Amino acid sequence: MQTPTASEDHSTIHHDFTSEIETGLLAQSASISPKFLYDALGSHLFTAITLLPEYYPTSTEKNIFTQYQAQIAQAVGTGGTFIDLGAGNCQKAEFFFNALKPSAYVAIDFSVEYLQEAVKKLAEKYPHILMQYLGMDFSKQLLIPSSVATTKRTFFYPGSSLGNFLSTEALTLLSQIKGQAHAGGLLLGVDLMKEDSVLIAAYDDPLKVTAAFNLNILRSVNTHLGSNFKVEQFRHVVKINHAEHRVELYLEALEDLTVSWSGNSKSFKKGDLIHTENSHKYTTDSIKQLLTNAGFETTQIWTDPKDYFAVIYAH
Repeated sequence: MQTPTASEDHSTIHHDFTSEIETGLLAQSASISPKFLYDALGSHLFTAITLLPEYYPTSTEKNIFTQYQAQIAQAVGTGGTFIDLGAGNCQKAEFFFNALKPSAYVAIDFSVEYLQEAVKKLAEKYPHILMQYLGMDFSKQLLIPSSVATTKRTFFYPGSSLGNFLSTEALTLLSQIKGQAHAGGLLLGVDLMKEDSVLIAAYDDPLKVTAAFNLNILRSVNTHLGSNFKVEQFRHVVKINHAEHRVELYLEALEDLTVSWSGNSKSFKKGDLIHTENSHKYTTDSIKQLLTNAGFETTQIWTDPKDYFAVIYAH
């Protein structure tokens, strides 16, 4: 078995995110980048979210993958390098290994500790696939290291994570993918617009797993910043922004409080909000237009019977 190699060319391991977090917290409308949701605990909590019956994106996307696997494989083709963006536990990528037969697999995620554990398990099951894992914050820049083969790169970005980006940011990321795919393409999952009741249930589940996931970002910030956020002083809030076609996640202060860290502090009044995530929803026309603007020439789209979700191959 080949041992998976860690590429740290652009690793998050030694990166100092202090300035970025401070800027967000000290803004008039406080915010924390959603990438900080995905520390080791947050990554496990998100995996738990995907098992909830209310969280339709994972199960719906899986059903599309299963129903149209042969068509997707025909569109993508076999062999080459399979580059998994936001790989998490790598299970979605593994689903395609037998159909796409990649010669190499590159798993990329913000939480490198969680990723390392997942890729090592995967390497034991697929010793014939060359495996690499990479800790990267591709929300700012996607730059695939030179150690990754350029022949037939297929980028894989499932699970509707593209929706976390503003439209300009999504265009930038997709353009970077197009520029580094060479003769390959992009296999993408996006969430489609739907009624509010379905969205609220998905993002504010009865078991409060999503609430725990959102609140855990405060502990993640404490780790990076040395701050003294207390999880029990905030609550999880979900809003639907119809004008921007997105779900928004916030943390609301339950009392007046001050959070301190080295050289700075931030005071919150009861009811003040910290914005932690956007989840934009697309139509098939709007995502096709975005991909065209990013330089992709052709797209093939598969959806579920309710049109809740779309899987797209663009090249």
